[in-house]
Amino acid sequence: MPIVSRFLGIFIAILYRDHEPPHFHAIYGDYEISVGINDGVVMGRFPHRALRHVLEWSELRRSELMANWQNALERMPLEQIAPLE
Repeated sequence: MPIVSRFLGIFIAILYRDHEPPHFHAIYGDYEISVGINDGVVMGRFPHRALRHVLEWSELRRSELMANWQNALERMPLEQIAPLE
């Protein structure tokens, strides 16, 4: 799984052979969610505090996430994205 960012024990990944709409995956321990890049729709379960961090980060990094989504569709290398600070 191509990890594009890590913060607070949360791993953020974008998969190369994933389906539309544009989204990323967040993994925290045994929890995993997918989050829509454009709309913030969350699929799956995540601890509340960790979810708030992921959603805050995704709002700040939306353009970088979309650029990586496009790279994944074109089978190009993914760029690392700065963590939540």
